[in-house]
Amino acid sequence: MAAVAQRARVSLVPRYAQLRYTLRTSPRLLCVATQQKNTGQNLEEDQSQNEQKVESSSAEKMLTEEKAKLEEQLKEVTDKYRRALADGENMRQRSQKLVEEAKLYGIQSFCKDLLEVADILEKATESVPKEEIKDENPHLKSLYEGLVMTEVQIQKVFKKHGLLRLNPVGAKFDPYEHEALFHTPMEGKEPGTIALVSKIGYKLHGRTLRPALVGVVKEA
Repeated sequence: MAAVAQRARVSLVPRYAQLRYTLRTSPRLLCVATQQKNTGQNLEEDQSQNEQKVESSSAEKMLTEEKAKLEEQLKEVTDKYRRALADGENMRQRSQKLVEEAKLYGIQSFCKDLLEVADILEKATESVPKEEIKDENPHLKSLYEGLVMTEVQIQKVFKKHGLLRLNPVGAKFDPYEHEALFHTPMEGKEPGTIALVSKIGYKLHGRTLRPALVGVVKEA
């Protein structure tokens, strides 16, 4: 038994010595093994870094797309808000204009009714013979003077509320302010001018309330 062990040790000694010699004479094998090990680790690290870069790039892309969507939504909301403000301001201005027009022209119908009263007063004063207005006829004189004073006062009230007379004798015919009853040639008058006013017109705050009824000069 001891002899067998002794022979085995004797046979292993040369192999061990040969292996030590090989390692001493061939350090390149150790470097290659170490390099292969390091290369494997580097490959794993590079792969891990590449995966991290891909994930980071994908996340950045998603964030960029989300940012673009949010900016587009913000732009749309801002545009809608500005349009709503503009619409609100336009509505406010229209409402204010309607209120102002209502204040100015709310008495339009009432003024039209009063115009008939003014017309009657004017006809009454015109119908009184001027030669009969004298001290010998005190009643007629007092009546005439009362009618004149009433007519003057009513015109003052009209003016106070923006109602003005249109008596355009000699003026150019304006279809927005005048209504032509007839056309007639007239010497010494320019065609297109007003020769006669049959009925006085009125304007309320610059708007024609009742056109003047006129006769217009035409070419001979």
